[in-house]
Amino acid sequence: QSLAALDRKSLAIAGGKAANLGELVRAGLPVPPGLCVTTAAYTLVAEHAGLGPTLAALAPTPPDDITRLAELAAEARAALLAAPVPAAVAEEIAGGYQALGVAQGAPVAVAVRSSATAEDLPEASFAGQQDTYLNVVGAEAVLDAVRRCWASLWTDRVVSYRARNGIDHGTVRLAVVIQCMVDAAVAGVLFTANPLTGRRRQAVIDASPGLGEAIVSGAVNPDHFVVDPATGTIVERRLGDKQVIVQAVAGGGTRRVEVDERSGQACLTDAQVRALAALGARVEAHYGAPQDLEWAIDAAGQLWLLQARPITTLFPLPASAPASDDDLRVYFSINVIQGVFRPFTPMGIQTFRLIGSGLATGIGLPPRDPLVGPGVIAEAAQRLFLDLTPVLRSPIGRRLLGRAAQNMETRTATILTQFVADPRLAPSPTRRWGVARTLLMVLARTHLPLRIARALLRPSAARERATRIAQAVLSLGEVPPDAGAAARLAAVERLFRRGMPRLGLALLPLAIGGLGSYALAGRLLRGLATADERQTVLRGLPHNPTTEMDLALWVLAQRVREDEAAARALDETSPTQLAADYHHGVLPPALQQGLATFLRTYGHRGVAEIDLGLPRWAEDPTHILGALANYLQLDRPALAPDAQFRRGAEEAEAMVTELARRADAKGWLRGQLVRFCLRRVRALAGLREAPKFYFVALMARARALLWPVGEELARAGRLDSAADIFFVTLPEARAAVAGADLRPLVHERRAGYQCELNRRHVPRVLLSDGTEPAADGPVSAPAVADAALRGAPASAGVVTARARVILDPVGARLEPGEILVAPSTDPGWTPLFLTAGGLVMEMGGAMSHGAVVARECGIPAVVGVPNATERITTGQWITVDGSSGRVSGVG
Repeated sequence: QSLAALDRKSLAIAGGKAANLGELVRAGLPVPPGLCVTTAAYTLVAEHAGLGPTLAALAPTPPDDITRLAELAAEARAALLAAPVPAAVAEEIAGGYQALGVAQGAPVAVAVRSSATAEDLPEASFAGQQDTYLNVVGAEAVLDAVRRCWASLWTDRVVSYRARNGIDHGTVRLAVVIQCMVDAAVAGVLFTANPLTGRRRQAVIDASPGLGEAIVSGAVNPDHFVVDPATGTIVERRLGDKQVIVQAVAGGGTRRVEVDERSGQACLTDAQVRALAALGARVEAHYGAPQDLEWAIDAAGQLWLLQARPITTLFPLPASAPASDDDLRVYFSINVIQGVFRPFTPMGIQTFRLIGSGLATGIGLPPRDPLVGPGVIAEAAQRLFLDLTPVLRSPIGRRLLGRAAQNMETRTATILTQFVADPRLAPSPTRRWGVARTLLMVLARTHLPLRIARALLRPSAARERATRIAQAVLSLGEVPPDAGAAARLAAVERLFRRGMPRLGLALLPLAIGGLGSYALAGRLLRGLATADERQTVLRGLPHNPTTEMDLALWVLAQRVREDEAAARALDETSPTQLAADYHHGVLPPALQQGLATFLRTYGHRGVAEIDLGLPRWAEDPTHILGALANYLQLDRPALAPDAQFRRGAEEAEAMVTELARRADAKGWLRGQLVRFCLRRVRALAGLREAPKFYFVALMARARALLWPVGEELARAGRLDSAADIFFVTLPEARAAVAGADLRPLVHERRAGYQCELNRRHVPRVLLSDGTEPAADGPVSAPAVADAALRGAPASAGVVTARARVILDPVGARLEPGEILVAPSTDPGWTPLFLTAGGLVMEMGGAMSHGAVVARECGIPAVVGVPNATERITTGQWITVDGSSGRVSGVG
C-alpha cells in the first residue's frame, strides 16, 4: 500500500513506523514517497516457516533467561530466512518498487525499513530494535532487504525487549517500509521535548553531514542545538567534531568516510535550526504528545521527515498543566509519599476526588463539581499528585510545608528549598490579616482547637468518642440487602464526601495532640535530653491499630506453631494454595478459625491499600499467610515481637520518668509540663495510624457496595466482569446503569493500567514544564569517602546484619534479624517489621509510616536514602545507624 493510504489507525496492517509515516503524509508534512509491504506478507512467510514450536517455547521463558531467549531467537531467524516467499508477494514488492522509480526513468534508491506492530508505540518505542537497510537499488536487492527485515523481528535484542515489556511474541507482526532515499546533505534527530531533563516546549536537535545513520549508530559527535520553538531562540549550541560521514554509494549501499575535525563550523544555519524546531512543534501538535523525529535536508535545502515516534521515556504531565512555562506549577506525588508506586485504578482515583471535595467543602471551599474534586488534585500516568503551587507562593504556606515535609519526607523538603530562588514561584503579596481571617474561619468551622484541647485534657474519653464517630461514619455505607445499583453508588459517594471529613475531624485532633505534645516536650527538654532519648519515649506506643494488628498476627502465629497440623500446612503448602483452601474452609481448624478471627478485625487492610480497586486481605489472604509462615521461623524468645514491644514500652515509661526528673531540676513548672506532655505522647501519639486504619475500612465498605453493581452490569453485558467496576468512575458507572456499554472503555483502561505497572520511576516532585527537581545535599548523594549512604535518622540504634532488598511485600520472605531495604512502606508491609533487624527506606521522614512503626518495634531505621534498593544487594552485610542516618558497608 502507498504510505498516503495509511494513518495511525493502520497499526495492525502497517506497523508503527509505516502508520506514523502515513499519518505525517496525511497531515501535509514533508515525507519522501514510499509504500508499505503489509503484515499480511509477513504472516504468509511466517506460516511457511513453522514458528509454532519456537513460540510455544518462548512463552514460558522468563525475561532474565538471556541465553535461552537468544537460542529461540536464532531458531526463528533461521526459519524465516529459509522460508520461501510466495510468488505473488514477490511480484507485488517488485511492482511497487518499480512504480516508485517511474518518475525518474531508472531504478530508484530506497530505504527498506522494518515496521513492527509493537513499535513506535506510546508505551514501547522499540527505537532502533529492528533493522533498516539504506540506499537499496534494484528489485532483487529490495526483496532480499525485505526478507532480512522480517528476520530482524527475531534478533536477540528485540526478543529480550519484548520479554522485558511483557509483549506476547506470538502477537507481533512486521510490515516493511520501502521509501525513496533522500540524498542528504545533512541529517539527524529531533526531540520535541528535552529527553534528558523532561523539559517540554524545548526542541533538542543533533545534526551531522551525510546520512543520519552516523548519529543513530553513535559513530559521530554531532552538532547539538537546544531551541525554544515558541520564540526561535537557540538556548544552547555545542558543535561536534563530525569526523565521520555516512554516504550513499552509487549502485547501492553506504560507506563510512572519516574526515578532518569540523568542530569549528556548524552543519546547520540558524535559520535551518529554527525551521526544524518549528516543524517539530507542528508534528507534536498533530500527535498531542512529544515526538522523536528523524529528518534530512537534501542538497537543494528541502527538509524531509523520515520517521516519527513518541518519546516514551518522559513522565506524562497532568492534563491541567499550563501550556506556558511562565505559569509554573509544582506537583507533589501522593503515590510516592504513601509508598504506592503502582498506578491507581480509576475508581481508586475517584475516591480521592470525593475525599478532596468533602474536605474542601468542610472548610468552606466547595469545588464546582464534587465528582471531579478540588483543583489541587491532579492526575498523571494514572497516579495522583497535589498541586502545591498556591502553598509555595504563600510565605506562611511555604514555611509550614517545609516543616511538614522535613518530618514526613526528608528528600522532598530538600527539593522544596530549591523553589525559593525561582522567580516563577515568587511569593504572592498577601495581607497577613487576610490569611489570619481565613485560618480563623477554618478553625471556627472545624472546632479544631476545642477538639485538640479535649483530647489533651481527657485522652481516654476522646479516644472513645472518636471510635463511636468512626463506627457512625462506617454506617453511612449501609443499604438494604435488596438495594439497587443507584442506591449503592449513592452510598459510595456518601461514604467519602461526608464520611471522610467527619472521620478526619474525629481522629486527627488526637494525633495532633500527641505529636504536638512531643514537639513541645522537645523544646522544654532542649539541653536536657538527646534526640535518641526523646525517641525512646515513642517506643511501644499503645493504641496504634497497625502495631496492634501486627501483634495480633504474631499471637496467631504462636497458636499455629502449637498445632502440628496447622504448622505443617504453613510449612509445606504455598501461600496461594493456602488462601484457596481458606476460602473453601478446608484449612486445619486452628489455622482456619484463627485466620478468620484475625480477618474479621483486620481483613479490610492490604498492600497498596489506599487504592479502592485493589483486593483486601479478607478477599485474598495470600500475603498474610506468607507472613505467618515467615513468623514461624523466629524461634528466639528474646526477639519475639511481643517481647520486644513490651520491652520498648517499659523503656519508654522509664524514660518518661527520667526526663521529667531532669526537667524538675530546672524548675517545678518545667517538670510538670514535661511530665504532662510526655504522658500525652504515650496516650495519643499512637493514634497517628488511626485515620488511615478507618479510611481503609471505608474503602472495604465501598468495595462491598460496588461488587453487586459490577455483577449486575456484567450480567447486562455492559461490563465483561464484576471487577471491571473498579476501572470506571462513579459518573461512568451511573451511565452504565442507565444503559451505556462500558466494555470498550474498560479494555482501553486495563491496557493502559498494565502498561503503567511497568513504569520504573515515579517522580516525587514534578514541574509543569516537565522537569523533575532532584534533591541536593547529604540526603541525595552517598558519601564517597567511606562508601556510606546517607539518609534521615528515623529510629535510634545500630544493627549490623544481612540486607534483604524487597520491592513488593506480597510473597516476600524476610529471615529473622535481616535488614529490610525497601523503596517505601505502607501498613501492608508492617508484618515484615516484626522479624526485621533494621530498616532502610528510599522515601520518608521521621514521622512517615515506616519510621513510626520501626520506632515502636525498636529496630534501627534510616529513611530518605536515595537509590538504596539499587545500591544495596540482598545478602550484603550492612550497618544501619538509626541515630546518625548512616548506612555503611555498601560497596
